[in-house]
Amino acid sequence: MLFLVIAGVYLLPAALAALLWWSGDHPSSWRQADWSSARILPAPQEQPDAALYIFAARTGGMKGAVSEHSWIVVKDRDAGAYERWDKVGWGMPIRQNHRAADGLWYSNVPKIIVGVTGADAERLIPQVRAAIADYPFAEAGGYTMFPGPNSNSFVAHVMRAVPGIDASLPVAAVGRDYPSDGRLVAFDPDRREVRLSLWGYAGLVVGWQSGLEINLLGLVAGLDPRHLAVKVPAFGTYSLLGA
Repeated sequence: MLFLVIAGVYLLPAALAALLWWSGDHPSSWRQADWSSARILPAPQEQPDAALYIFAARTGGMKGAVSEHSWIVVKDRDAGAYERWDKVGWGMPIRQNHRAADGLWYSNVPKIIVGVTGADAERLIPQVRAAIADYPFAEAGGYTMFPGPNSNSFVAHVMRAVPGIDASLPVAAVGRDYPSDGRLVAFDPDRREVRLSLWGYAGLVVGWQSGLEINLLGLVAGLDPRHLAVKVPAFGTYSLLGA
């Protein structure tokens, strides 16, 4: 019975996602991919207010069937440019402004996970920069694709460190549940949730914001009663409320 549940909840969606991804049209390498701006953000001169964004987009290769890549974008008030922060798997892993702020990732259009502007962004940006500076896996060799710490582990670490960011990365952001602070059991009073993690290989999240999530080998399934939503591994969150 346990095998049937795991197969139905995790393996079947992952296999279907892989089939759909394989049958689609995707660049065969990073050299062939389009990394240009997706033209989602306004020009900095058109938005003088401070801004904070968190983006996510499907990644490249067959990994894109089940996983997304996320990054952070900030802009100070009246600044003439956006500032982008990613973690990558080569060289010094934490990169600043190595791609356009709203750039395509392996030709895939990103979506905004968090978007905050004005006074709220001005308040949050210093905390975001402090969390980036305190990230414990910023040196060469500090990237592991699975179970982490990877790009999503980095962004999730920053999000958890800043109480005013009331959001979570998508369920397909593999590596987001890696315990970058080293705690296998953690209570987050701001998000009113408890997190358990077996070093990212498996885990459990229960709380007001996330509902119930069960992570198995990076694939996340769950229920969100507050938004009448179901979380499907490799695909995402689907709500009857349309949000």
